[in-house]
Amino acid sequence: MGAMFRSEEMVLTQLFVQPEAAYHVVSELGEVGCVQFRDLNEDVNLFQREYARDIRRCEEMERQIRYIDEHIQKSDVRVPNISNIPKAPLPKQITDLEVHLHKIEQDLRELTKGEITLREQLTECIQTKNVLNKAQKIFQNKEEILNEFSIEERKVASQLGYISGVIPKEKLFSFERMLFRVGRGNIFLGYDDIEELIKDPVTGVEQKKCVFIAFYQGDKLEEKIQKIVHAFHAKRVNYPSSPKERSEFNQSVSVELEDIKKVLAQSEDHIRRILASVAKDLPNWTVMVTKMKAIYHTLNYFSVDVSRKCLIAEAWIPTGDMENVRKALENGTKICQSPVQSFLNILQTNEVPPTFNRTNKFTRGFQNLISAYGFANYRELNPALYTIVTFPFLFAVMFGDLGHAIIMTLFGAWLVIAEKKIAAQKKGEIFSIFFGGRYIILLMGIFSMYTGIIYNDIFSKSMNVFGSKWQIAESGLPANFTQYTDTDDTTYVDLVPRLNYKRDPYFLGMDPAWQTATNKIIFLNSLKMKLSIVFGVIHMLFGIILNTVNHIHFKKTHALFLEFLPKLLFFLFLFVYLAVMIFMKWIMYSGVYDSDQPIAPDPEPEGVNTRLGSNCAPSVLIYFIGMMLYKTTNATAPCEAYMYPGQETTQKGLLFAALLCIPVLLLGTPIYNIFKKKSKKPERLSQAHPHNNHNNHAEPSRASRASQGNIHAETLQPIPENSELVTHEEPFSEIMVHQAIETIEFTLSTVSHTASYLRLWALSLAHSQLSDVLWSMVFQKGLKRDMGYAGSALIFAFFIPWAGCTVGILVLMEGLSAFLHTLRLHWVEFMNKFYKGEGYNFTPFSFKLILDEDEQD
Repeated sequence: MGAMFRSEEMVLTQLFVQPEAAYHVVSELGEVGCVQFRDLNEDVNLFQREYARDIRRCEEMERQIRYIDEHIQKSDVRVPNISNIPKAPLPKQITDLEVHLHKIEQDLRELTKGEITLREQLTECIQTKNVLNKAQKIFQNKEEILNEFSIEERKVASQLGYISGVIPKEKLFSFERMLFRVGRGNIFLGYDDIEELIKDPVTGVEQKKCVFIAFYQGDKLEEKIQKIVHAFHAKRVNYPSSPKERSEFNQSVSVELEDIKKVLAQSEDHIRRILASVAKDLPNWTVMVTKMKAIYHTLNYFSVDVSRKCLIAEAWIPTGDMENVRKALENGTKICQSPVQSFLNILQTNEVPPTFNRTNKFTRGFQNLISAYGFANYRELNPALYTIVTFPFLFAVMFGDLGHAIIMTLFGAWLVIAEKKIAAQKKGEIFSIFFGGRYIILLMGIFSMYTGIIYNDIFSKSMNVFGSKWQIAESGLPANFTQYTDTDDTTYVDLVPRLNYKRDPYFLGMDPAWQTATNKIIFLNSLKMKLSIVFGVIHMLFGIILNTVNHIHFKKTHALFLEFLPKLLFFLFLFVYLAVMIFMKWIMYSGVYDSDQPIAPDPEPEGVNTRLGSNCAPSVLIYFIGMMLYKTTNATAPCEAYMYPGQETTQKGLLFAALLCIPVLLLGTPIYNIFKKKSKKPERLSQAHPHNNHNNHAEPSRASRASQGNIHAETLQPIPENSELVTHEEPFSEIMVHQAIETIEFTLSTVSHTASYLRLWALSLAHSQLSDVLWSMVFQKGLKRDMGYAGSALIFAFFIPWAGCTVGILVLMEGLSAFLHTLRLHWVEFMNKFYKGEGYNFTPFSFKLILDEDEQD
């Protein structure tokens, strides 16, 4: 967990690499994945950089791989998973891979071209076959119609010409109307649907088509019909006029159709065999080309020495990974057998380093929650460490139902137990989000089980494990407690402490008698609302205290006295005092002893103050409002005005002391900066900024020495964390305005943030009531039906919608709502007290990250 406390120390390094070893060195660094390179050629166009030609080669190979992959998916050939991820290919292997991919592409194009030709012939034969079969029916209908006419009319009809063919069905209506208008009703169109779908030979899209025959008389109409057929992209098929010719033509088409089918099947089988052999190596080729392209992209960040004998790069590296980087440099040099060793040099800089928090599969989800708000400043305190506990706890306060929590816990446990199997599968975007937060879901479920036990709430019902401690005073018998019986005569009890006193507290959580109490909502409202305020005050106080860690670490001693201490005292004097009054009210006032009816049924014990009964319990909110408005609270007989002697004076003193903290917050830091500027001696620019421009290359003589093998490495010196990273001084007016905004924001936000924690109470109550309504309006309807054995089927019928609504609404929707509210409490109310989140993320050159991004895309 030490790596989660704050971001790791970073150093800016300068790498000197020999040109022949550059490819291998970057490849090794990509496998390590702990170096973030800086672009030293920002002013150079991407197409004019050193390795632009190699990148284009890689892009061409990526295009060829995509082309092969499209055919593999089209042919439904199985692609095996990668067992061992290959390393980047050696430069001499790139040419062989390039030639191999080119040959495969050319072979596929030739085979595909031949297959398309065969499919076109097959489609033409199928259409011709259908024209021959369908046209026969159309001619028979024509002869039946002609039998009704005279002999002279038949002679005229025998002189009619015809054009036959095939047209898509969606164009038939427009085609018919066009023929009617052009021929002015002198063209007779017959058509019939083709039952089978005709597949397009190029696109493979199936289409519904029809056979048509257009009868006409005259050469002019024939020309017009041919133009219309061509305009509608209809396929014209010549239909023989004599029966003998039709029979011979039909037979030849059938033979040709069978031959084409056999040849096409052999062609498809040949293509599938080629694709099956290629599919074994395709994942490895994809990884190799991706790595190779990433290497050349990174090499374009390098600058070339004046002597062109050395490549120079600048990179951010975590101090904990320096040894791994040195080993990668050595391994890359050994692979190419270069006589000159590559090395790195530590640079001193005033620039802000990137933020890097090392995580594992458990902490990664919580760190992503924080990073979604903003990346921490360099070496700033990381809230993710504390979020591991506070986030599921605050969620559980709003989602406190044992039954729903068990469902969530089982789902989270399944994601964790089967994580390797699930990670190997292709997941949708939504499921990937759930899988990434699997440990968050598991902890939220476990914490919610605890709060569900404390609330004694399981699917809106209670568990009577230890027996109710409430009694009815008049009879001395236990309260009539049931777990919601299956009849309408459930007895409800109004639990009044002075009438139904407790013998001793319930062993764990809430007493189950509250489930059948008419004043259940009143009691839960009061309890959960006050608990929300207490949890909120503790949470925010913890955030304010955490700010001391940042001040001490960055050696801002003045901030401890001028910022942290006034904020702490302001919060203690007002809001911690509010939480203290809540505890005092719980401890001091008892519902058993009221002033009008001291004790029932026993006599009043000696020394008991009857003015501390429940009817004299004051409103803490009224006390707090009166304290803020500087008003006096009047007593109402027989109760006392305040909870303890001197409370009014104490509250006025706390308010006055809190107000005194505001001028310190407002003026303390600006005044300190004024005195600091006066006491600071002027320094020369060269001393203040020893290294202002890292884009300048190393000195020629030094680079020449490096290229000749003189290895040089400075002692590892991390960037001073207390150094001033801002190189210009702000004017006093800007500092004053900035401090005024922070002061106003803190003083006002403490009120709004405290009230914001009431969402813990509101969502918890809403979740409980919605669960109760769902039980009574759905599942209980089946429990109340007395139908003998048939009632079991009815109960099952009502259970299905109840279970579906429970999972869909109460677990998923309510769980998502509680999750978002918990996220807001951390981002705004908690992290606002100590977290800036104005840094930028450490994005190393890592093959693993690149491949993961490609897989998601």
